[in-house]
Amino acid sequence: MTTSTASNASGFFNNPLVRTRITSANVKPPEMLLGYFVGPFCAFISNAIFGSYLNRYYSDVLGWTNTARFGMFSTILPMASVILVVLGNLVIGRFIDNTRTSQGKARPYMLMSVPFVVVAIALLFMTPTGVGSGLQMLWIAISYNLYYAIAYPLFYTAHSSMVGLSTRNSNQRGLLATLSNASGVAAIGIGASILVPILLQSYLFVNNDGTIDTAASYAHWRVVMIVLCVLTAAGILCEYYFTRERITEENIKLNIVEEKLPMAQQVKACMGNGYWWIIILYFLLFQLSGMIKNGSMSYYTRWMFDGISTEASAGAAMSTLGLIGGIPTAVGMLLAWPIANRFGKRNAVMVGMVFAVLGGAVSLIDVHSLVMVCIGVVLKGIGSIPAMYVTLALLSDVLDHLEAKNGFRSDGFTMSVYGAIMVGMTGLGNGLINALLTSAGYDPSATAQNGAVQTVLVLCYIGAELICYAVIAVLMVFLNVEKHVKDDQATILEHQKAAVLAAGGEWIEPAERLRREQEQADLVAEQARKDELKARCVKKGLDYEAEEAKYQSRLAQKARRAEARKVRRSGGRPQ
Repeated sequence: MTTSTASNASGFFNNPLVRTRITSANVKPPEMLLGYFVGPFCAFISNAIFGSYLNRYYSDVLGWTNTARFGMFSTILPMASVILVVLGNLVIGRFIDNTRTSQGKARPYMLMSVPFVVVAIALLFMTPTGVGSGLQMLWIAISYNLYYAIAYPLFYTAHSSMVGLSTRNSNQRGLLATLSNASGVAAIGIGASILVPILLQSYLFVNNDGTIDTAASYAHWRVVMIVLCVLTAAGILCEYYFTRERITEENIKLNIVEEKLPMAQQVKACMGNGYWWIIILYFLLFQLSGMIKNGSMSYYTRWMFDGISTEASAGAAMSTLGLIGGIPTAVGMLLAWPIANRFGKRNAVMVGMVFAVLGGAVSLIDVHSLVMVCIGVVLKGIGSIPAMYVTLALLSDVLDHLEAKNGFRSDGFTMSVYGAIMVGMTGLGNGLINALLTSAGYDPSATAQNGAVQTVLVLCYIGAELICYAVIAVLMVFLNVEKHVKDDQATILEHQKAAVLAAGGEWIEPAERLRREQEQADLVAEQARKDELKARCVKKGLDYEAEEAKYQSRLAQKARRAEARKVRRSGGRPQ
């Protein structure tokens, strides 16, 4: 981003209409709930559905596993597009690095992503029919890359930076990491694996006499497309308005002038650190195996279970798997951090991965039994709980370690790579699925798939995660970055103090700075409440002093009840 562009962006983000609605110095419930769960959940729904169904839409509705029409296109496009996805994330990460506004450096790109994401989703499902295969392939290639290489990375790279930029408080960061991960897991588990299979699978894949009615299915997908556009835009806006980049604001408030670092300097700092490689390899393996599993789930439930022969019954089986598999995920949101705090984040992930491999292998006892596969999915889900919820906090620890070691943050490059993995693995996973299905002779019009296709589906839906989880368990042995956390935080504070004093500023300890900021935020909020009450009294003809007295009375009563609860909990002794 050029200097003039950055200046214009900074000016735009001073507009009150685009300011964050979060004013508290510390992370509080509205930010946690709306900014890190509800908003991202809605924003992720469409991408979660694409992870489970887009490839099947292409293969069963548009017919791109038909070698006569598309040849190797279904394999080459998603895999080759990974290159563009990586480049897109790197460029956006660089933009984030060079952006400084009153609303942060990452959040502005969230807001900017809204029109891109809406247009890209619409184009995905407006592929012209009744035309030559060449034109269809061109449209698919352009729309696919517009979404995965530009629009979604614009949002996701900014989103994935938020936990690390929100606060340095380890406990608050852990809660935000849990909620942020939970939003993505819920979007996949509830949206793509439960609600869509139950409510929409037979609507999206209209089945007439055992075959897909492609024309009807195509029309139905376009209806769902409109809903996804609206829901995704609303989710991104919710996350934007209810998050805050406190770490980015630190340097602004401390009047520290940040040097614009060359990307090569960040790359060198990251790639020269073993912890960085381990955490990046973890995300690559975890995401790739998950995308292969999610991308093959609709195929697996349609063709592998005994007694299932229709889209409706396949949807019911898929929703059952999603519901059963989602139980550990839901419970895990409550258990992940107590476990991590007790045993350490790295240890929790490592032991969990071992349990997931052993438990998930139960599914292989009978791959055609819904009950047996469900048992394996539940056990694997239990083992993966720490990995789902605490690894973003581990990544933040690694970023803090790099900052302490090098004197500068490496969020831009790191989150570009992270975003490329999170987005790009969808294409790589679908490309592998398509290559294997095509070579095995997959036929969506058949009444049953041959043995080779069934072997491919077992490998994709069950085997991929077991293999990758086993490798992750070994990697975790070497990720002991947590032992540096206290020293890293102290070093970072020393760097900040030196920079402030060098600039001629006054150094204020972080705790005192937060206290003052919270005090000011409370004063602003209180004045806003009084102004709102005065306006309401004028409008309704009420007496302001009387209404204010009522409010203060309720406030005092609430304080007395809170004090009474404290006394009861302490056994009758005043606190």
